[in-house]
Amino acid sequence: MVSVIIPTLNEEKRIGDIVRFCKRSTLIHEVIVIDDGSCDKTIEFAESAGAKVYLSSMLGKGTSMYDGLWYAQTDIILYLDGDIFDFSESIIEKMCRPLIDNKCEFVKGNFNRKAGRVTALTAKPLLKAFFPDLDIFDQPLGGIIAGKKNLLKSLNFESDYGVDVGLLIDVAQLGVKLLEVDIGTLEHDHQELNSLGKMSQEVVRVIIDRASKYQKLDINLLNDSYETSKFVKLHLETVVSKIDISKKIALLDMDGTLTDGRFIERLAHYIGRKQEIKLLMDSEILDEEIRTREIARQLSNIPKNIFEKIAFALPLHTGAQEFIVELKKRNFCVGIISDSYSIVTEIIRKRLFADFSISHFLDFKNGNCVGEVSISPIMIHKEGCRVHKYCKKNILNHLKDFNVLDTTKIYFAGDSQNDICLLEAIANSIAAFPKSRNVERASSGVVYNLSEILDRWQ
Repeated sequence: MVSVIIPTLNEEKRIGDIVRFCKRSTLIHEVIVIDDGSCDKTIEFAESAGAKVYLSSMLGKGTSMYDGLWYAQTDIILYLDGDIFDFSESIIEKMCRPLIDNKCEFVKGNFNRKAGRVTALTAKPLLKAFFPDLDIFDQPLGGIIAGKKNLLKSLNFESDYGVDVGLLIDVAQLGVKLLEVDIGTLEHDHQELNSLGKMSQEVVRVIIDRASKYQKLDINLLNDSYETSKFVKLHLETVVSKIDISKKIALLDMDGTLTDGRFIERLAHYIGRKQEIKLLMDSEILDEEIRTREIARQLSNIPKNIFEKIAFALPLHTGAQEFIVELKKRNFCVGIISDSYSIVTEIIRKRLFADFSISHFLDFKNGNCVGEVSISPIMIHKEGCRVHKYCKKNILNHLKDFNVLDTTKIYFAGDSQNDICLLEAIANSIAAFPKSRNVERASSGVVYNLSEILDRWQ
């Protein structure tokens, strides 16, 4: 028997039909939907069609795929996309029969559709260069795959669009038997051009990463270039592109507001520099920029994966995921604005299904922090905050420059001293779990539970 796992995000249009199709098959034991915080009726339609529905632990298709493995009750897993239509009635049989009969451990679906632009222009050329044995696969990026659960649990699931090609490469390198089977006609809803650009970047990253992992090239210089390029994305032009100006904007502090505790404190404890970093954080003598840069120096030579490990483990306040999903359902565009680092805020953003994040940027070389920080340009403005050299409040000046400022549509929740300027500047501000009376006085309201904010932000 087979467990079907379907990662979803706003797939109300087709998810019910897909679940009902799967349930009709005698091979299917259960249909599991892992949702990335849908704002439409995906969850309701999936449940009414008979699926077991769970919320993903973090935004991203790959994470949802991996999460599903731990709910699955069978040894054979079939992954389907939530937006497919015009599929063959024999798709389940063709994908799962080789695994049931122990003819292989991993199956890739090949469907009758001309290869997409990302496949033809990005994936195929790179695979041919670094992994020529995989050039025989017509649909290396296809999300219709099946495999033995024990094998899948041993693999590294990328969180983004690179997950499918990453799994294919890893399985091939393990030397297990894999097949590509013809599953007939299959169509997906078409992606917008900007989504294809993002997909291409993520696919390139994964293929290059695997080429390095399996000693196909020296990746150090390329990785440094990739990390540096991410800082460009912190500029407001990119953030504004993610903001739908027809919606309300919810800006949320991270440490202490969304998370139960501060990232830097947990990291300092983990690396054994708790006292040094605490002295810097508590200093009333050091200029704020100097303090920020001195803290970054304390992080020199710390491996990047330690930052990621702490960010993944950082506890969220109760109901944080549900809180942000509900905001999005209420027509909010949700962003995290933090004095922490982008390597952290992006992980928290994905864990919470937020739309964007704004934070500072740590520099990494050869996988280790070099102890240098670049201040987010969004927190600096020539006509900005007169109290601080860089300040969260300055996002308002930048939004005004881009003609997307309507303060009645901007909401903010923060908890500490560095949130006060923005709390004071916005009428719809909330002190969430405030750390001082000054924070409370700067806001229009105080809450000690994220759900209470929903009562105030209609």
